[in-house]
Amino acid sequence: MEVIRTVESWKKMRSSFPASKSIGYVATMGNLHSGHESLFLRSKRENEISIASLFINPTQFNERIDYEKYPRTEEDDFEILKRAKVDYVLIPLREEIYHDEYSFKVHTTHPVSQVMEGVFRPGHFDGMLTVVLKLLMLVRPKNAYFGEKDYQQLLLIREMAQAYFLDVNIIGCETIREQSGLALSSRNNLLTKDAKLSAEKVNKALRSRTSLNEIKDSLVRCGFEVEYVERFMERIFVAVKIGNVRLIDNVVDKSEL
Repeated sequence: MEVIRTVESWKKMRSSFPASKSIGYVATMGNLHSGHESLFLRSKRENEISIASLFINPTQFNERIDYEKYPRTEEDDFEILKRAKVDYVLIPLREEIYHDEYSFKVHTTHPVSQVMEGVFRPGHFDGMLTVVLKLLMLVRPKNAYFGEKDYQQLLLIREMAQAYFLDVNIIGCETIREQSGLALSSRNNLLTKDAKLSAEKVNKALRSRTSLNEIKDSLVRCGFEVEYVERFMERIFVAVKIGNVRLIDNVVDKSEL
């Protein structure tokens, strides 16, 4: 596994890849877990060259303190990347990715961006799409892999790639869960033991096949601050807070099947 820490070094490395090679890519913000590893492994299976990036993107955080507190776990991340046999890891500097001080950005008014996360995290999707566009243009993969836990994000990245004529397949991958059903997330590391036991109830509520109001009421009774429970694109989405930790999840709406 080769680690590249500057954009210039990466450009030189990327130019050396044969055009005939299939390149797979996974963009991450680090603090990796088994969900990320499943993306790396799929990229490795389906491509001749497998690339990952670690970049904590400041423009998609609504609160600066959340950006500053985001766990930096590079050494542990390397162990997961090596285990998945990722070939190259790009760890660009913030000053290089945003040398323009975020004066150029992707601004979306797509309908998918106007609901749920778009309402509760204003500006988040603009920051996320901007950095994903920059990274896709640097890596130039054939296939890029994103988890379905962030389903709105996946849909918007796919739409952006089409809008900008990017020659890349945006591939959604099933959410990886703990045995309890809790979706794997870097935010889970912030939960206390008791809070994690409570968090396991989120997915159970989503799969209860009751009405949206009943799902919301059950979550409130469990002690969650519920931001939304929505039915959208044949899925049911939820965002809750437990203490200071915000969790999201979604499942296929089986009532529609």
